[in-house]
Amino acid sequence: MVFPVKTYILKRLFHSIFVLIGISVVVFVILHLTGDPAALLMPMDATPEQVAQFRKEMGFTDPLLVQYWRFFKGTLRGDFGLSFRHSQPALDLVLERMPATIQLTLAALVIALVIAVPVGIISAIRRNSILDHIGMTGALLGQSTPVFWLGIMLILIFSVTLQWFPSSGRGGIQHLILPAITLGMYSMARTARMMRSSMLEVLGQEYMKTAKAKGLTPRAVILKHALKNASIPVVTIVGMELGTLLGGAVITETIFAWPGVGRLAVQAIYNRDYPVVQAAVFILAAIFVLVNLIVDLLYTYLDPRVKLK
Repeated sequence: MVFPVKTYILKRLFHSIFVLIGISVVVFVILHLTGDPAALLMPMDATPEQVAQFRKEMGFTDPLLVQYWRFFKGTLRGDFGLSFRHSQPALDLVLERMPATIQLTLAALVIALVIAVPVGIISAIRRNSILDHIGMTGALLGQSTPVFWLGIMLILIFSVTLQWFPSSGRGGIQHLILPAITLGMYSMARTARMMRSSMLEVLGQEYMKTAKAKGLTPRAVILKHALKNASIPVVTIVGMELGTLLGGAVITETIFAWPGVGRLAVQAIYNRDYPVVQAAVFILAAIFVLVNLIVDLLYTYLDPRVKLK
């Protein structure tokens, strides 16, 4: 089994290279369609000759293919260039902000799972009961609520009115609670609905009736037999949600002034700071690809019938 796993990992990594190349091309082209960064970087009183000279020195006058090739060669060395705004290596700026984004993303994921999994299980066991209706109504509202609106409402209620939590910045756990809830709400609702659906399907299988006939307690039947099998599609959702949370952190970090990669990327887009945006997107995409690989490998543990190809 060791050799097939190694072969599968190498195969997926090979495919991931083309995925990352495709992402880099799309981001590069879109950024260069947003406008000329020289208009933002040069002083207001700069002459047309000075602006033209600046464009030439920065390489903005080269054909797009030449500029992309220069960017691609630098990427292979881990060099995304210097930030136009900060005059520092773009990769260093992104990696400096990455711990804050990872902290927020993991906190949101933990909150989502801690609430969603029990809600989904209880809703499935007590199908069509009042608990089921309350849980699924809450899940529906969680999926329907815009992130920016939820964040603002939490700030108004718990920061401004009740003054229980800080409204912005990064510090202790009190700074983390509101943005983590805001970021994790959609994932919480989606995971709860998937958990309920998966549990209902598993509870109707013949082997579940056999487990009950053997005299096992309802708790043992749920935890030892139903939960493991019902977790397979949930693992897929969690893997996808991690990527969604990394991307969704852009809005949450902006609302709560959280000093992460998302907020840095938004500022870089406004400033047309190409190197920083490209570095941020590339790193986040690489993390998402890695998470999907780990999820695929987890399938073989949860369900031995799943074969790696």
